[in-house]
Amino acid sequence: MTNSAQMTNKDMLQFWFDEVWTKRNYDAIEQMFKPDAEANGLFPAFGLSTADYRDLALAIRHLISDLQVIFSHALEQDDWLAVRTVIKANRADTLEPIEVTGQVFVRFEENRIAEIYSHLDFFSLFEKLGQLPRDALAICLTGEGLQWK
Repeated sequence: MTNSAQMTNKDMLQFWFDEVWTKRNYDAIEQMFKPDAEANGLFPAFGLSTADYRDLALAIRHLISDLQVIFSHALEQDDWLAVRTVIKANRADTLEPIEVTGQVFVRFEENRIAEIYSHLDFFSLFEKLGQLPRDALAICLTGEGLQWK
């Protein structure tokens, strides 16, 4: 990791996204997470350990390429950082550009991630990847269900 003593929390979180998500440096997960840290929010029923997070990153990166994470908004309070992310990438199968948004709340301790709560617009992501039909959210809001054959 770079000299974290001179980095702001925002810089450290950008470094996290650049290393893990853009450069696929999955060893940065263990470097930046405190040993007892969990990633929460992506799967409401349970938190992700560092090993689980690596598996999640590998699964998502199998579906998309050329990923870039940009912060459109950021708020800091004490050890907490909240950012709205804009994720730009290409579909791995067609190289078609896609863009989705998310939010991340992170608490840092000793320049490492102690807590992280993430929400990604998976509905839009899977729609843009062709895994859900277009306008699936609008269809669900009418009360209709999505049917698979």
